[in-house]
Amino acid sequence: MNIVINSIQYNRSLVDGPGIRTVLFLQGCNVHCKGCHNQSSWDIKKGKTIEITELAELLIANCRNKKLTISGGEPLMQENAVLALIKQLKDFDITLYTSYDYEEINPEIIQYLTYLKTGKYIQELRTSVMPYVGSSNQVFRRIKDNETIKQ
Repeated sequence: MNIVINSIQYNRSLVDGPGIRTVLFLQGCNVHCKGCHNQSSWDIKKGKTIEITELAELLIANCRNKKLTISGGEPLMQENAVLALIKQLKDFDITLYTSYDYEEINPEIIQYLTYLKTGKYIQELRTSVMPYVGSSNQVFRRIKDNETIKQ
């Protein structure tokens, strides 16, 4: 199975979940939020197609602290590929950023996550004081204990 990616930033992010994280930006978005900071990820045809096992091997080899955030675009446009990938990264601390609401997400995906950011970005609700979200309507939660990170 293949997945379409935009880019990978290895062990550089402090703002995409707790700790120093690698961020995997998936290609493709059907939401197109006003004010999106990653519009280059919208057109799925402009991404790089890679086999899931090859991507998992790259992440295992290069993400030394095993903290991975999957962002986009909208990652769940490639729901089956995301699920196949995270199944291969069982010992990773995985965060998923999605515009979907919690109830819309496949429970099988949720069981592999440590953290989850949900909700569409709304430019008029932009915030820079709440951790790990771009707008105040979004929710960042720790999945293992279903705790919303206090905003």
